[in-house]
Amino acid sequence: MSEFRYAVNVLPKPGILDPQGRAVELSLPHLNVANVSRVRVGRRAELTVTAGSEAEARQVVESLARELLSNPLIEAYAIELLEATSSTDSTKATLA
Repeated sequence: MSEFRYAVNVLPKPGILDPQGRAVELSLPHLNVANVSRVRVGRRAELTVTAGSEAEARQVVESLARELLSNPLIEAYAIELLEATSSTDSTKATLA
């Protein structure tokens, strides 16, 4: 068995109102920040899954992202593999 560390990034779908992103964007001039637009604010969840393969672990994360971590009507998600660790290997291999 191996451990796989993932990040699930959730953002409002294009065209969906993002009041938090809009508030950040409207605050930028007060911070003397220019040339920044289309701000979208979301959330990130990081989790570790123990599974026999990366494909099995990704399937678990995909299910969680779709059914628990995001609202499929208004949000989109992206899954990112952060690292994988084999139970027989004491060193961590970082994957990008």
